[in-house]
Amino acid sequence: MHFATWNLLFTGMVGSILLLNLVQWSIYRERIYGLYALYMLAWLVYFSLRVNGIDGYVSINTQNFVRGTAPMLAYVVYFDFIDALVELRRTIPRLLKLFRWARFIILGYVVLIGIVCFGHWYEPTYNLAHTLIRLLIIGLATYAIPQINRLTGVVPRYLALGSGLLLVGAIASMLMTTGEVYKINPNSFLFSPLTYLEFGIIGELICFTLLLGYRQRRGAIQSAIVEQELAREREQHQREQVEAELVAEKLRQQMSVVQLKALRSQMNPHFLYNSLNAIRLFVLQSDSDNADKFLVKFSRLMRLILENSRQEWVTLASELEQLQLYLELEQLRFDNKFDFSIEADLSLSKEAVSIPPMIIQPYVENSILHGIAHKKGTGSITVSILPKGEGLECSIEDDGVGRRKAGELKNQTISLHKSVGLKVTQERLELISQQIGQSSQVVILDKVDDENQPTGTKVVIQLPLLL
Repeated sequence: MHFATWNLLFTGMVGSILLLNLVQWSIYRERIYGLYALYMLAWLVYFSLRVNGIDGYVSINTQNFVRGTAPMLAYVVYFDFIDALVELRRTIPRLLKLFRWARFIILGYVVLIGIVCFGHWYEPTYNLAHTLIRLLIIGLATYAIPQINRLTGVVPRYLALGSGLLLVGAIASMLMTTGEVYKINPNSFLFSPLTYLEFGIIGELICFTLLLGYRQRRGAIQSAIVEQELAREREQHQREQVEAELVAEKLRQQMSVVQLKALRSQMNPHFLYNSLNAIRLFVLQSDSDNADKFLVKFSRLMRLILENSRQEWVTLASELEQLQLYLELEQLRFDNKFDFSIEADLSLSKEAVSIPPMIIQPYVENSILHGIAHKKGTGSITVSILPKGEGLECSIEDDGVGRRKAGELKNQTISLHKSVGLKVTQERLELISQQIGQSSQVVILDKVDDENQPTGTKVVIQLPLLL
């Protein structure tokens, strides 16, 4: 491939990226997109003058001036681009001072090249000034890239990688020009010094485009989390107001109703804390895909929890939907550590049958945290709902490590999960039984194999119901 053909392709690629960036700048109106557009524009002007047909419309003096100054003016914009990304005043103040000095030197160089090109042409001065300024930029880049790479975060890594690729391309281009390698095969683009500078620029532009995309994505996720938290706080405030009004209206009711509301209000903060902490971990790990999935499911689950927490009884369909969302969230949070299934007897009318909310979930949570989480390999959880007598029988069965092994592991750590979750649930069931006159109980069975080795745990809950 001839260099002229390759250069035309390269110019088209840079022009396309420039147009994309201008669209982003018109949407977000952020200074960083404007700087990036100016940076690419300088390179586009520089290489456009080498496209066959265009150079015929520009005088030799102008061509020499643009070829000598356009890359340096691009670096002036590049200094501001780096500062906007990593806040050099706060992170690397010494590098910011070097950039400021470099700007003055480059501006002086531009004035000198302008005098040489449009005043009195003297090629030795032009070549010497061009070589010295390139050596200055290479030296500055050699110092700056390791400094930026030491900063924490994805943005500095992309920035250092892109700058490094450009540096390698510039050095290769300069060495090939000095060694006159292009004379080996003048017609091949592989022997043209500018080709390797263009390779470096392409790598740099790819890194910077990915960097800006990541930065925008991260900002969107953080904004979504903030909006979710604000919405949750507003809904929480509204819920507290409604609950306060309900409590005021029912002051003359039995003390068991008041105690039941107080116990149920202890369940939601416990579960909300675990879910928000999982979202926080995904964001800290820069796992944007899972963070998005978690947020969508989390918002749906929060709506159900807020609706159900105002009710003493909810439909079986609503409770199972809430349980399905909870298990999907935990499955995502534990990286598909387990499979699960929820089975309800076909004779049950899920919309007509009502049960107390948030009774099943704590036992499912206990199976995950103390049974499945400690198991090697993938586990499974099965939730079954069957009619039995005046109520329902709910069984939660897992193939985890069993209660004995879980107890040994629990003794090695500090955990309040049982006292906050299962104990409160048991007290709720007792108060509900006292209130409506239906019996309820919880039986926990240890599963073993033929050699009496634990193979999991089965929890059977006798639930009261309303028809």
